[in-house]
Amino acid sequence: MNTKEITDELTLRMIKFDKGDPMRIHHFLKVHRFAQLIGRREQLDEHTQMILECTAIVHDIGIHPAEAACGSSDGKFQEKMGPAPAREMLTGLGFERQDIDRICYLIAHHHTYKDIQGMDYQILVEADFLVNLYEDGVSEHGIEAALKNIFRTKTGSELCRLLYKETYTNPKKQA
Repeated sequence: MNTKEITDELTLRMIKFDKGDPMRIHHFLKVHRFAQLIGRREQLDEHTQMILECTAIVHDIGIHPAEAACGSSDGKFQEKMGPAPAREMLTGLGFERQDIDRICYLIAHHHTYKDIQGMDYQILVEADFLVNLYEDGVSEHGIEAALKNIFRTKTGSELCRLLYKETYTNPKKQA
């Protein structure tokens, strides 16, 4: 299967996993699209792009297990609870072991912003931030901090500025 077929099938399986939770489904779809765009613009090789896109789809797979086991969707609980169901889903799709290991590593660290190693990891974090800044109604000060401390790619930084710095008004704050 090519990247498009793989990501389509994984997306459908993740929608089934998160069924009845449109907020989570919309979230991972947005993170996937931003990750896809940033990865392409940053010219990732085909394999790294595939790992990035698949990880973006399943990056929050630990939320429901964390809520069930810990009563919270805190990022650290997500990181802890996410790799097991991701490994099961990816194994069922026939992913190579080393690819499963990398995707699970990224899931287990996607809320860890120190010591980011690899473009797939950096872009995943940036794509998640692009979506979370909006969904969480982050202030201009918080956006500036994210631009300074999180964003490293040219494309991710440009998207953040275009989304939030160009005459920024957060409609969620006005509601």
